[in-house]
Amino acid sequence: MDTPGNWRKSSYSGPGDGNSCVEIAQSPTHAFVRDSKTPATATLTFPPAAFITFLDALKPAHSTVTDFARLRG
Repeated sequence: MDTPGNWRKSSYSGPGDGNSCVEIAQSPTHAFVRDSKTPATATLTFPPAAFITFLDALKPAHSTVTDFARLRG
């Protein structure tokens, strides 16, 4: 499976120059996550429902993560 070219840095990746960035991208059928410091290495790939579950497991109970919210519907 090829990853898309529409990578964007997560708004939760840290301040400043973004040295601790996670990048995300999407296709009609999958969400992709990679480390921006080493983009040619491993990429996590999720179907939309599994990506939402992954995000829910990572965020604190009070968080309002909105990335990929459109995948819920």
